[in-house]
Amino acid sequence: MNNTLQIEFLGTGTSTGVPQLQCHCDVCRSSDPRDQRLRCSAIVRYHSKSILIDCGPDFRQQMLRASHNDLDALLITHIHYDHVGGIDDLRAYCIDRHFPVYARQDVIDNLRERLPYCFAEHPYPGVPLLDFTAVNDTDPFMVQGINVLPIPVMHYRLPILGFSIGPMAYITDCKTIAAEQVDRLRGIPLLVINALRIEPHLSHMHLAATLEVIRRINPGQAYLTHMSHGIGLHADAALSLPSNVHLAYDGLIVNVP
Repeated sequence: MNNTLQIEFLGTGTSTGVPQLQCHCDVCRSSDPRDQRLRCSAIVRYHSKSILIDCGPDFRQQMLRASHNDLDALLITHIHYDHVGGIDDLRAYCIDRHFPVYARQDVIDNLRERLPYCFAEHPYPGVPLLDFTAVNDTDPFMVQGINVLPIPVMHYRLPILGFSIGPMAYITDCKTIAAEQVDRLRGIPLLVINALRIEPHLSHMHLAATLEVIRRINPGQAYLTHMSHGIGLHADAALSLPSNVHLAYDGLIVNVP
């Protein structure tokens, strides 16, 4: 199992989650659990380590229902609340250590402003103790002995990061990805990538754009995440996808040799 990468999807929804408050569409009223999406996050388990990607406001709920809730480190894609709003709940992982967090420097600076009580000279007992490491768009870095390759993409005008770990790449909130990044990922066994909805959107790829990126990368398998109710019912939307493309859903576990 140590040589097999496992990803568990903790949440596959967008910033509003699904069902969306005050919405009564077919998706938001669906009884299919695959249509009930918490905010986007995942755990990657590889070489006996568990790496969390993003820590949104549903983090506590997600970890209570996860198959295993051990964590060794956190990778942050970007600073938006639906990807960092649960960081205070990392305090459960800081009882006897500072918890390792990897992010761009601008994300780290922003989190220090949002969570000043974590970095006080004399912090209040029980606050999350975070050990930040700044990463950039180009240089691979090590997380608990595992090599991680950053994948810079654009979230409209905001530069953010995806991550490639072993046989998998994880990209969320992408609107555009440069040709050289596509080339680096070509043929990867597993690609996780965002597809917000059927209709175009200002700052996220819609389904057709995502499928074109998948076609260019040509992964062994691709799983779609960060989906709103605009993607349609899971049971219907899945029927329209290429044979190697799948809708992820909360709680799904995928193993990649």
